[in-house]
Amino acid sequence: MRKVLISGASVAGPALAYWLGHYGFEPTVVEIAPALRGGGRAVDFRGEAHLTVLRRMGLLDSLREIQTGGSPMTFVDERGRTLLHLPADFAGGEVEVLRSDLSRVLYEHSRERAKYVFGDSISRLVETPNGVEVTFASGTEDRFDLVIGADGLHSQVRRLTFGEEDQFVSHLGYYAATWDLPNYLGLPPGSLGYNVPGRLASIACDFRDADRAGAFMIFKSPKLAYARHDLDRQRALITNAYEGVGWETPRLLASLRDATELYFDSISRVDIQPWSRGRIGLVGDAACGATIGGMGTGTGIVAAYVLAGELATAGNDHRMAFGRYEALVRDYARGCQVGGNRTGKFLAPASRFGARMRNGMLSNRFLLNLMLKAGENVSSGIRLPDYTHPTTLAGRSG
Repeated sequence: MRKVLISGASVAGPALAYWLGHYGFEPTVVEIAPALRGGGRAVDFRGEAHLTVLRRMGLLDSLREIQTGGSPMTFVDERGRTLLHLPADFAGGEVEVLRSDLSRVLYEHSRERAKYVFGDSISRLVETPNGVEVTFASGTEDRFDLVIGADGLHSQVRRLTFGEEDQFVSHLGYYAATWDLPNYLGLPPGSLGYNVPGRLASIACDFRDADRAGAFMIFKSPKLAYARHDLDRQRALITNAYEGVGWETPRLLASLRDATELYFDSISRVDIQPWSRGRIGLVGDAACGATIGGMGTGTGIVAAYVLAGELATAGNDHRMAFGRYEALVRDYARGCQVGGNRTGKFLAPASRFGARMRNGMLSNRFLLNLMLKAGENVSSGIRLPDYTHPTTLAGRSG
């Protein structure tokens, strides 16, 4: 069971590749993008489980060197007066880094132990008694002992193995969009946000370049019909959702017309059981994602660590490894996902009364600390096995 194909080179995929290479497997990571993805918002780690895995990977100090320092959030009224200020640790956890920086560090940490193939994807999977026959979009074919989908909320591996996405991905009532623009307000680190019922418009200073900023929008909506690669349609949906909204919103929307990169997706949650079928398994957002607020980055790191450790200790019994991995991680991941259910309602309350309630409660430092402590408890709610010396290894440890 040495030869493993991993689909996805964002977070969980490279983390899994690192650990599998460490245990003597031969991982290959295939990524549809032509290179590591740039851009993206900051992601954070909080609680002992996240930090323990990063420490065991030898990454914790490296990530602390490039951390953002957290992302303070300020909500304002139409005239720019502060209604609520949330400190950096509210959204930034104990270690916050840009997603693109995290992907780069994970790639650099794993590439000597794994093969990376960019600009390709899986188009067909056929399981046989001796492995999985894989056909790639490029037309090449290969056989692997195992295939793991670490390819996110819209996982191709999950679709090919378990069925269409709408069986497993639940829309949580909101959409989110981000794009880059000039920092025309001269903002310091942190974000400014403005609410009307069911909508948030915000802008935040870029962590690397003080002359750049990022727009971030969240709006309440039933499920929308659009193609994931149709940027013009997505721009139109965002613009329509914010018609007539004041503050800086018109200038943010004007910048959207010139944005070369746009992230637009529903706030959704993945629910699938089991996480494996035969020789094919899922990890990270493909198995248990929640778009925003579900601690998906930390959960993906933890899940990759456990999956690799169980495969290493199970010898050639992938069914036992997949079963133990899911038994150890499933309840923990579901507990973390719950945060994603509340994200849209928190950032874009459906009513003015809801926004006033949020602002009033979180202006109380005691209540804010309770929320932070509750989040830390959820993120630490797993007892991590120590796979330092697996009883059976796939090969010599790296």
